[in-house]
Amino acid sequence: MPQSGGAPLDAIAAALQRERRRTGLTLTELARRAGIAKSTLSQLESGTGNPSVETLWALSVALDVPFSRLVEPARPRVHVIRRGEGPSVPSEHAEYAATLLASAPAHVRRDIYLITGQPGTPRRSDPHAPGVVEHVVLSSGRARAGVAEEPVDLEPGDYVCYPADVPHVFDALAPDTVAVLVSEHP
Repeated sequence: MPQSGGAPLDAIAAALQRERRRTGLTLTELARRAGIAKSTLSQLESGTGNPSVETLWALSVALDVPFSRLVEPARPRVHVIRRGEGPSVPSEHAEYAATLLASAPAHVRRDIYLITGQPGTPRRSDPHAPGVVEHVVLSSGRARAGVAEEPVDLEPGDYVCYPADVPHVFDALAPDTVAVLVSEHP
């Protein structure tokens, strides 16, 4: 099945190689444990395969790692994913694709908020505790959000991740703007 939104084949290949080396498994043994053909695994590790959600899920279980560890690209300080972009992996059996927006680092707590806003005065936030990161997915309306000196304009379906231990802002640019905010605390 063709990939939707461009699953990061190079990142998947590197992650599979890294995790297989970490566990000390051979190609043959990992393929056996995941219930896939050795040739399929070899293609994935060389960056030439076309992985499905099911294949990557089976590999993540066999490697005892979260699914996200196999598909997540390196994250910059401020991370934006526009609707229709991002590491997306399709299902073999349904019209379904999983697009990873963010994975939780080890020993991190996440709080989830529904944000509603109206145009007018932006919500300016002072820095939170060191290491706090915020994730915003805009559901409806338009907004400008992120680090105060360099906020990002968002449309419905867009995602942004930014450090919240510096001044940051959420500015509704359209009536009845709605977003999901996840606050990640180390």
